[in-house]
Amino acid sequence: MNDTPILSAGHDHVFLGRDHDRNERRTWAVIILTAVMMVAEIVAGTVYGSMALVADGWHMSTHAAAMLISVSAYVYARRHARNPRFTFGTGKLGDLAAFASAIVLALIALLIGWESLVRLANPVPISFGQAIGVAVIGLVVNLVSAWLLQGDHHHGHPHDEGHAHHHDHHHGGQDNNLRAAYLHVLADAMTSVLAIAALVAGSIYGWLWLDPLTGLVGALVIARWSLGLIRDSGGVLVDLIPAGEDLPDEIRRAIGRDGERISDLHVWQVGPGHHAAIVSLVAARPEAPSAYRARLAHLTELSHVTIEVEPA
Repeated sequence: MNDTPILSAGHDHVFLGRDHDRNERRTWAVIILTAVMMVAEIVAGTVYGSMALVADGWHMSTHAAAMLISVSAYVYARRHARNPRFTFGTGKLGDLAAFASAIVLALIALLIGWESLVRLANPVPISFGQAIGVAVIGLVVNLVSAWLLQGDHHHGHPHDEGHAHHHDHHHGGQDNNLRAAYLHVLADAMTSVLAIAALVAGSIYGWLWLDPLTGLVGALVIARWSLGLIRDSGGVLVDLIPAGEDLPDEIRRAIGRDGERISDLHVWQVGPGHHAAIVSLVAARPEAPSAYRARLAHLTELSHVTIEVEPA
């Protein structure tokens, strides 16, 4: 006996995250805020001859471009959510965008690290007052942006990024696309904080080397975040079951009883908070597929199930 989805015939395959629309709106707001600040810094730096302002403006443009990847994925996934050509929906587009954004974040870390090494080898005079002013303005903008993007999302905190998120894998509700945008503004905010601390100390003690040294520290932290995002979003793209994910075991416990045996089981994430599964059963007294579906009803993260039953 074969049974296709856990849902009724003619169902759709909309596997978007529950906060998809809200996250899309907030990402647009952050892009607009970043773009306005970017243009203001570049124009002001050009008019007043401040290379610090111009450089920071172009630096913000890289984050704005990366966040455009995130918002484009939100828009495309929403518009094509019911397109039958996407046989398992568009829920994974966010992870594809997150993977691309993580690569951009890693490149930014490399650029910051390289520039810091160059500055360590060849120190240049620093206009401390002007540079501190630019860093403070950038920090305020990025803190507002981070607040807009955080919402219920807590995966982007620095102490979490180097670790597997075992406590949330069971639910699979993590929106890696939002996390990617959040990490870009968080990285910018962190570099601003480090820059302010280094510039203040440098202005007091004359330590020109402290600014590029903090740049190196920031580059290493950003690289660590990007690698965590590459691992998690890439895992979703290749249907990897994360360590600590107990959904397959829960399916086995729910179905494998009364002499039935699961001969084959495939579980994968099709969107934030949504999983699909293919369950192949061997049973001495096969029941209707609906009976097995009923046993899985309490697993709310299962959005699409195919059940195959063969007599023993």
